[in-house]
Amino acid sequence: MDRGSSPLWVWWDARRVHRQGAEALRARQRERLAALVALARTSSPYYRRLYQGLPERVEDVTALPVTDKRALMAAFDEVVTDPAVTRAAVEEFVADPARIGERFAGKYLVATTAGTTGTRGLFVLDDHYWAVTQGMMARLSADWLPAREILRLIGRGGRFAGVVATGGHFLSVAASTREQREKPRRHRRLRILSVHRPLPELVAELNAFRPLLLGAYASVLRLLGSEQEAGRLRVAPVLVLSTAEGLPPEERHRLERAFGAPVREVYGCTESGYAASSCAEGWLHLVEDWVILEPVDAAHRPVPPGTVSDTVLMTNLANRVQPIIRYDVGDRVLVRPDPCPCGNPAPALRVEGRASDVLSFPDDDGRGRIAVPPLALGTVVDRTPGVELFQIVQTDPTALTVRLLPAAGTDPERVRAAVRQGITGLLAGLGLAHVAVDLAAEPPQQGPGGKVRTVVPLPAG
Repeated sequence: MDRGSSPLWVWWDARRVHRQGAEALRARQRERLAALVALARTSSPYYRRLYQGLPERVEDVTALPVTDKRALMAAFDEVVTDPAVTRAAVEEFVADPARIGERFAGKYLVATTAGTTGTRGLFVLDDHYWAVTQGMMARLSADWLPAREILRLIGRGGRFAGVVATGGHFLSVAASTREQREKPRRHRRLRILSVHRPLPELVAELNAFRPLLLGAYASVLRLLGSEQEAGRLRVAPVLVLSTAEGLPPEERHRLERAFGAPVREVYGCTESGYAASSCAEGWLHLVEDWVILEPVDAAHRPVPPGTVSDTVLMTNLANRVQPIIRYDVGDRVLVRPDPCPCGNPAPALRVEGRASDVLSFPDDDGRGRIAVPPLALGTVVDRTPGVELFQIVQTDPTALTVRLLPAAGTDPERVRAAVRQGITGLLAGLGLAHVAVDLAAEPPQQGPGGKVRTVVPLPAG
């Protein structure tokens, strides 16, 4: 392992460069970009063609063409820099749930995601990517917590519970499973709970485990916060971490009161790693050490601070096996035009359009309501083979409509049946067997901005 593949080195290097100031950080970023572009040109046929005619050394990311998930998935075998990694082999790998967290080709972590557009993505992550992720999380934790809380965390075993999507090769569960397999002594301090489980079961297990670190999707944290307020959930975490969905300021304050702990957010995706993390003021500050983020308009031109972008382009400077360079994520962001009151000099932003409302259904006797996080439904479809695009729409208090675009070369009826079975099975397990699931004839519908919203709750009446 080279020193750059050590989380400790990543943490130490980040501390050293940040102490040297903004210009040192920009210089390090330019060096890493030039090295990544050179590697991509040398080892990836896709990028070699894409970068024809560009200067030999590229330090300005805006000089590079834009990519997106559809393009990278279509040219998968030519994008990757290791010939041992092929789309066919990765597809076979992720089709087997027993291999979640196992090293693909003896080297790599594999993660799948539907992303914001519902298009299935396959991502191969090397040890360098994962070392950067761990090292940067250690640095962020030091920013979030005072020294006494970090000592308390270490002294009490650092128990972490994450409520995430399971049953597929999703990044959080794949990475956690690998940690448990390869570092079994950490197993007792790590608990991964499925977002698909009924809320009372999650509450009972969290009460028994008593996590000091609690991480979950924002929509799940809202439900857990209400359980904590009601006294059914009784945990005392040092830190609560919100991921995947936007968390409005008023909800963050409510959760901090409920849990008696700071609530922080991380923004990013499987492709990019951590791109931003929140401060006490509720703004997300860019993690510029290993990620370049560009807010742009619909024509991929930069937008000024204070203007909501049409999308953002992300460049992951850490992953060497599947380069992600100027990648259109699809999120709309607003960069703060003035310094953040927290004192962090890194650009501060808020993400628009990623917040997801929890779906709510009456229970079978009509006296209560059962909440279902949108990612619980979305990940059931995402792990179904043969789905190219999907959209789940709540059309009635007890009805869902599913719009599908099956992938080319698949049996559409078999895919549709598998999706319906997966959703009805999830709902039945939550006590919602009475909710109707209809399959629409039309494909997923784009919204006004051209994006496909994967889970659409019933409009508030």
